[in-house]
Amino acid sequence: MSSSSSSQHARMDAVAMAACEPSRRHGATKLQSCPTPTATTAATRRSGSGNLSIFLNRAGSTWLLCATLSLLLFNLFWFCSTGAAFNAASTLLEYFSIGSGKVGDGRRGEATCDYSEGRWVAAAGYGRRYNGTECNAKEGERCIGNGRPDTGYLDWRWQPASCELPAFDAAAFIAAVRGKHVAFVGDSMARNQGESLVCLLSTALPHRLVYRDRNPWARKFWRWAFPTHNVTLSIYWAPFLVRATGKPDDYKQPRNLVYLDELADRWSADADTMDVVVISQGHWYWIPSIYHNAGKVIGMHNVTGLNQTDDIGLFSPYRRTLRMALDRLVGLGAGDRNRTRTVVVATFSPSHFEKAWDDPTTCARTRPYEEGEREVGGIERELGSIAREEAASAAAQARSREGGGGSRVEVLDVTKLASMRPDGHPGVYMHRDPFARGVPKRLQSDCLHFCVPGPVDTFNEILLQILTSKRQSQK
Repeated sequence: MSSSSSSQHARMDAVAMAACEPSRRHGATKLQSCPTPTATTAATRRSGSGNLSIFLNRAGSTWLLCATLSLLLFNLFWFCSTGAAFNAASTLLEYFSIGSGKVGDGRRGEATCDYSEGRWVAAAGYGRRYNGTECNAKEGERCIGNGRPDTGYLDWRWQPASCELPAFDAAAFIAAVRGKHVAFVGDSMARNQGESLVCLLSTALPHRLVYRDRNPWARKFWRWAFPTHNVTLSIYWAPFLVRATGKPDDYKQPRNLVYLDELADRWSADADTMDVVVISQGHWYWIPSIYHNAGKVIGMHNVTGLNQTDDIGLFSPYRRTLRMALDRLVGLGAGDRNRTRTVVVATFSPSHFEKAWDDPTTCARTRPYEEGEREVGGIERELGSIAREEAASAAAQARSREGGGGSRVEVLDVTKLASMRPDGHPGVYMHRDPFARGVPKRLQSDCLHFCVPGPVDTFNEILLQILTSKRQSQK
């Protein structure tokens, strides 16, 4: 592949957002505020006697509960067979664990951790898990292989605010998806996460690439097989989830032509075969776009010269396409309504273009942001709110649909953890040895995707926790 061809198509992913980011006529809606904690009772506020009464009541209740539980367990082990007693005791203790409301790992239905809030903490060698070249990650994201000299971006781990996030366990993941088809659907961040997962699994499991695009640089549809567990992993590039032409086909085109009444054909044709689906989109909505429905233009975004067409922003099309995709997977559009699947909606992962997209120093940071150093932007927060709202609506529909109560719709909220990692992008090391002939004045940089290995591996650590949790999304 020529360097000019590689640069042109890489720009479709990495520069799309940087080129259009200054114009943010997005039609934002008012952000919802967080609920306030339940007020304390007036009696408790007025005197300490209320606290004493509450303590005594709780102490007495706890003593009575322990006594009852002890008596029940004694009868179980005295009058029942050993196996039956242990089974009953395990179920009983699990029930009380669930009722305690403490943060657990979700494997027994316990309350799960909020992985979206936290901070990056130093952990030497934590991210040095695999060789991106050996697992065939995209060339532009093999930062070490491309000569990046600083590797400190691999020495951090995500520390959630309220619990621990276990390191990725390939054996646990492959066991959770045994016999299933795992699909990543969406823009190039979906591909970035999918290839990270392939690399993480490849450290412990044999696998083979069973299909790829005729032009390897395109990476619009790739598929791997993990034969020991009969697992298929596919990546479908569909930046709007629906059919789109123009710039997605040829980056030289000035705008996207998006059809809001027709899902992208390749992934939607395979949807009935999917068991675990990760949806990730958002970056292409910033680019000038014209939106069609039923053969008519119904709106545009960031397009000049269309005076008779309203700018409908990016939020409305983002919501509509996500809703269509979820309906196809777990709603009335699902072909096999008795098939249960887990759909995970990933939130927006921000880019870190601090200068022009072709400035060699546009994302040259070598450490994560500290807490408070960079806040999540309003647009990113609103996209996250839409993702959560649509996921909750789809989950409720899946539970209420006849014969489909087993499907899950969850949210993989990566916005904050991703926004704090300006150091984790390839930058100029999307190219092989970019400074071999000196420092150029202009050089395309990738400040959108993450190095592989890199922070994107954390997305899959959280995905593993989602898949091994039995708790369905209720929010």
